[in-house]
Parts: sequence; C-alpha cells; structure tokens
Amino acid sequence: MIKILAIDDEPSILELIKVNLELMGYTCIISTDPVRGFAILKQEDISLVILDVMMPEVDGYSLAMKIRQNKDTKDIPIIMLTALNRLDDKLKGFNSGVDDYLTKPFEIEELKARVLALLNRAKKIPESTRVKELLQAGDITLIPESYTVKILDKTTKLTPIEFEILSVLMQHHSNMVSSKTLLKEVWGYSDNEDVDTIRVHIRHLRAKVDKISTHKNKYIETIYGGGYRLMPFGINVKTKK
Repeated sequence: MIKILAIDDEPSILELIKVNLELMGYTCIISTDPVRGFAILKQEDISLVILDVMMPEVDGYSLAMKIRQNKDTKDIPIIMLTALNRLDDKLKGFNSGVDDYLTKPFEIEELKARVLALLNRAKKIPESTRVKELLQAGDITLIPESYTVKILDKTTKLTPIEFEILSVLMQHHSNMVSSKTLLKEVWGYSDNEDVDTIRVHIRHLRAKVDKISTHKNKYIETIYGGGYRLMPFGINVKTKK
C-alpha cells in the first residue's frame, strides 16, 4: 500500500490533500508539526512526502535537507508546496533536494497529477541507468552506476535528476529537446507552464558540466523559446579581456 506523508501547518490544506489522495486509493498521513512529521517518516514506510515551506520551528527547506541527509529517507520523493513563487525560491527548494515544486494556491487536480507522476517515476528504473554500459557522445561520458559525468579527463557527480536530464539530451543526438519533452521523459508529465522546474535543474547541470570543461567549452545550449541542445564537443568560449 502506498503511504503519503503531508506536512503543513494549515489543517484545512492537509484535510483537502488527505481526502483527495485517499480517494485515489492511497493512505495519507498528515502532520502540522514538522518535527513530528520527520519522526513519522522514519517510523512508517512512506512512498512520498508533500512538504510546506513556511512552518514554525523547522522550515520546509531545512526539513527537506534533513530528509536527504538521512540514509533511511534520502530516496523518498518530495513535493514542496509554497506561496513563494520566485525563481530564487524554487532554486532554494531544489537545492534542498526536493523533486517537484507547486506554488499556492494550487489546483488539487494538478497536485494529484504531480503525485502520480513522481510515484510512477520512483517505481521505475530510469532508462539511462537500466544498463551498466557507458553512454558517450563527443567529449562526454556518462557512468550510470555512480551517477557520474566525465568530460575528457575530468569527472563530477550528478544528482539522479541531473543525470537523467543529461542522458535525455545525449540520446537526442545534438537535436533540440523542448522543456515539455524533458518534463515528460524525466518527471513523467508534460506542462508547458512549468518551465522553472527545468530551468533550475539545467542551471545546476550546466554549472557542474562547465566547471570540469578543460577548454572552457560550453556543452548545453539554450534555444530560447524552444528548449535545450547538447553540443557533444562543446562550444569554445573565449575569455574576455
């Protein structure tokens, strides 16, 4: 049985979430106390966490980081709910380890769709990690068993989501990949309005890839109004004097 834990200091929101998720056939445990919520998370077999940001004692960002740092809870998908909708706020949420981000007020049908997509994603082994063979394109090599990318002779560790994004870009062979396609192939849903989710993860991924670029090459190109394209051999960027 799938158990979902919802932590929010607003009881009315928790009741709305609980009623609708239980209508979907899930067990939903709710808590207005983040400290108690984390204790429940360690005691119960939780499949997914829905987490508010603005809470007393422990905010959602701190709790998400705590979940990710605990060996028993680090792989549980997290959806963050918040009234903070700036890109910087979303960036902070993804930096804390959340998998998806939904701003308040939200439509319950959208939350249900996000929950279903994350549960489906968590149950399956990503295509990129299903085989143990290296995936290579130009200067770039992906090492599935360690979620590592190698650019020529330098390596860096990626998060599972960053790894999947880069794998999708590589498999499209230098062709543009739209944000909608990335959402579908990595998260399991398509939403033309949810470009910030992709934008934040691409920013993280690009920073890691560029950092180990021996020749200061740029490997991930933004196609404005369209999506992203991987340049397997990079684009040389000359240092400005």
